[in-house]
Amino acid sequence: MELTCKRSLDELQAIVAATDRFFSDRPVAPALRMPVDLSIEELFVNLVKYNQGTDHDISLRLDWVGDAVEVSLTDHDVDPFDPTRPPELDIDAPLATRHPNGMGLYLVSKMVDAIHYEYRNRESKVTFTKRMAQDHA
Repeated sequence: MELTCKRSLDELQAIVAATDRFFSDRPVAPALRMPVDLSIEELFVNLVKYNQGTDHDISLRLDWVGDAVEVSLTDHDVDPFDPTRPPELDIDAPLATRHPNGMGLYLVSKMVDAIHYEYRNRESKVTFTKRMAQDHA
C-alpha cells in the first residue's frame, strides 16, 4: 500500500485510516500493531517538524514481508537527517533534567525489529520492519 501525504500534521488522520485498511486483510493483535502505528506517527511528525525547507509531499509505503510489516517513509528535497541515530539519552535521569527532543526516535529504535536509513539525491528514506507474529520462546 502506498500513500502520498501532504506535509501537515493534519495528515495523521489519513495515515491512521490507511493503516487500518492495510491491516484489515490480516488481523493483527493490537499489542503487535501498536509499535507500527506509533513508529509511523513519530517518524512522520519528525519529517514534518524538522524538514521545513521543502513543500514536497511525503511518501508512505507499507508491505507485508513474510510475517513482518515493512514501512518506508520518503521525504523529498531535504537535507540529510538519520533517525536511526537518536541522540544519546539517559533514560534513568530525572524527568526534570531531560530535554524534550530525542525520546521519540529512541522509542522507535526500541519498538521495531530493524530500522534502516538511506539518503541520496536530496531524498531521505527511512524503512523499518516489525514482526507481527508472537515469539514462541
